[in-house]
Amino acid sequence: MTTPTASRRPITVQEQEFAERCARGRVVVIDDDAEILAALAALLDLEGYACETYGSALTYLQVLNYNRPYFSGPSCVLCDVKMPELDGLELQSRLTELDDAPLLLMSGASGAQEAASAFRAGALDFLVKPIDADTLLIAVAKALATSTARQTQRGRQAELALRIATLTDRERDIARRVAQGQTNPAIAEQLGIALRTVKLHRQRALEKVGASGTADLVRIADEGNL
Repeated sequence: MTTPTASRRPITVQEQEFAERCARGRVVVIDDDAEILAALAALLDLEGYACETYGSALTYLQVLNYNRPYFSGPSCVLCDVKMPELDGLELQSRLTELDDAPLLLMSGASGAQEAASAFRAGALDFLVKPIDADTLLIAVAKALATSTARQTQRGRQAELALRIATLTDRERDIARRVAQGQTNPAIAEQLGIALRTVKLHRQRALEKVGASGTADLVRIADEGNL
């Protein structure tokens, strides 16, 4: 008797198209003006991006809280500053705890002070309405490139964390000391062990974390919080 295998639902044509758009870039647009929302979505759609629209920042936060899955790819958020209930600047402060997608803020009635506050809090750009199409697309492309870099770095850190987790306590201790600039003889004296033992643990640690030498170990220690 054969064991039945779980069937996988085939991906539809629409899902495949959306996945391809997400791979190019996913842009979340938030604005309480329905006409502006539709116009921006149409422009981004023509550029081949996956576009999600929300009439309020609160609605988008609810989506994030539910951790709704979506296809992989770079992403960014384009949000109006002046909105009821929760404005763009407040959304910016909350996103730092939920999502690292680059944020682009836009407004037709904001002053220099709000723009400065947005940049200090980490906004990638501040666009003034009415927004020229080329200006918007350049800002979106920059934000998506930043998102790609962040995702690459996050993946790198996760990979390093897995490598570092394979170290024994002694290997981790010696690797950390080496990264801090201590010599093998100094480590041997401080730990009260033989010099050859230090060299052995050091070599094993380098191999496990994939470091080519001391300089590479220093970088890995910094990136992976060794």
